[in-house]
Amino acid sequence: MPDRHRIPRVLSIAGSDSGAGAGIQADLKAFAACGVHGMTAITAITAQNTVEVTAVHPIPPDVIVAQVRAVASDIGVDAVKIGMLGDRATIEAVARALTELPATTPVVLDPVMVAESGATLLDPQARTTLIETLLPRATVVTPNLPEARTLVGGPQGSTDAARYAGEDREVHELARAIHALGPQIVVVTGGHRDDATDVFFDGRRLVELPGDRHPAGATHGSGCTHSSVLAARLAHGDDPLEAARTARERASDAVAQGLREIGAGAGPVDILGIASKANKTGSSGPRAEPAESTVLT
Repeated sequence: MPDRHRIPRVLSIAGSDSGAGAGIQADLKAFAACGVHGMTAITAITAQNTVEVTAVHPIPPDVIVAQVRAVASDIGVDAVKIGMLGDRATIEAVARALTELPATTPVVLDPVMVAESGATLLDPQARTTLIETLLPRATVVTPNLPEARTLVGGPQGSTDAARYAGEDREVHELARAIHALGPQIVVVTGGHRDDATDVFFDGRRLVELPGDRHPAGATHGSGCTHSSVLAARLAHGDDPLEAARTARERASDAVAQGLREIGAGAGPVDILGIASKANKTGSSGPRAEPAESTVLT
């Protein structure tokens, strides 16, 4: 249990987004909003904006390990968030780096496969390596619906009614199937669903975490923000279900308050209340009460 009188330390192992909407930039914003000290081990440098990814430069595997080792040996790590990995060599380097951390360190794995702009961020050949080496080490894995389908071997756009009797049943089955691959907890996020509900499964409880959809909001970085808030709350000592509930609420608020005027594509989420500060209102308005969660068996 983390010492609540000490500032928690959370490490993001992820790619850099030059547009600062997603990746480590989004992670650091979320960490700051959650009152933790954020650190980074950069896995790749991307040239991207709100419209497209124009270049990706992987960081050498030994440098990735060196970054983790440097912060762990001096500052310490209370939780880890893993985002964009890109290829097999990077995944193997991250798995190696995790072995140098205490086995009890919470790890939140966001299996980033496709950017908001549609660019592929994970080599399809690396999927098996991700499943075999990192899923069993994850405390929580947070795929969206297309990523969940890919992890269990189905097509991302599958809507086969003969296989799944409706989206709710599909998501429940996907959560159970991914859990069988090794992570302690699965949270299938609702951003790509008709119903914007996250599904939490820890092997015992299947809990629905409903929330509002914000079609007029800005979504770039929403998945990164969700998983980073979850990791930050675990570092604070929250129960995983409570951490998942908070992540759902904070990510939803960040989308609703998103910076739609930034860029020509999907604008970045705003977890720091930048728009409110720019407008000198000092407040983003009253916050809606969270919806009741539903526990299923």
